[in-house]
Amino acid sequence: MKGDFLVKKEKLPLKTVERILREAGAKRVSKSATQAFAKYLEQLTTQIAEEAGGLAEHSGRKTITEKDIQLAKKRVS
Repeated sequence: MKGDFLVKKEKLPLKTVERILREAGAKRVSKSATQAFAKYLEQLTTQIAEEAGGLAEHSGRKTITEKDIQLAKKRVS
């Protein structure tokens, strides 16, 4: 259909991402910088979540634990 297209919605609220940047010391933050940082955070957190899920599954569990997250962070970084 004409006009049909997919719109990617951010998983992280942009206002929250902007606040993180401001708390890190930025006085002003452009919308494009906020969007770029949000995209990076989404990619990073998705990689960590996928790795943690694999670790839990490898251990015969369905539940991701804090230890899985900690190990996944080390493996992804």
